[in-house]
Amino acid sequence: TRVWHWVHICGGAKIGKGCSFGQNVFVGNDVLIGDNVKVQNNVSIYDAVTLEDDVFCGPSMVFTNVNNPRSHVNRKNEYRRTVVKKGASIGANATIVCGHTVGEYAFIGAGAVVTRDVPAYALMVGTPAKRIGWMCSCGERLSNDIGTHSCPVCGSHYEVGGNHCTPIKSGE
Repeated sequence: TRVWHWVHICGGAKIGKGCSFGQNVFVGNDVLIGDNVKVQNNVSIYDAVTLEDDVFCGPSMVFTNVNNPRSHVNRKNEYRRTVVKKGASIGANATIVCGHTVGEYAFIGAGAVVTRDVPAYALMVGTPAKRIGWMCSCGERLSNDIGTHSCPVCGSHYEVGGNHCTPIKSGE
């Protein structure tokens, strides 16, 4: 794991192997980070956040952990857990509002504001973030049409339905 300039990692954080933390990153005590996670510059990962293996956090994206913060009210006992599943990517300056799950290999566009759970492989953009398509685990955009599709780059196969995208394993 590589740690760059002016990074603060609190003693209670659990961090996996092969991670990278860019400059000015903050990691709280109640944070779980898997293997091969990339955290770009100026990202704060506050308490109650879990990042599974292979997650990418773009520059200056942000997590929250309290739904209704007030400076004069202590709400540390009200933190809402946020989970970012394996392989998900979060673009620069995106915001992930606490209490939600970002599904496996989901792709959150730059500047998006996530205010609800995100399905696996979903491509989310806007404020609030809306699903506009699906992404392959290799990071290429898939067809949004319902049915079976192959990634044009890596050849992986997916079944796309109304609000789901499911990988099809070889031999199925």
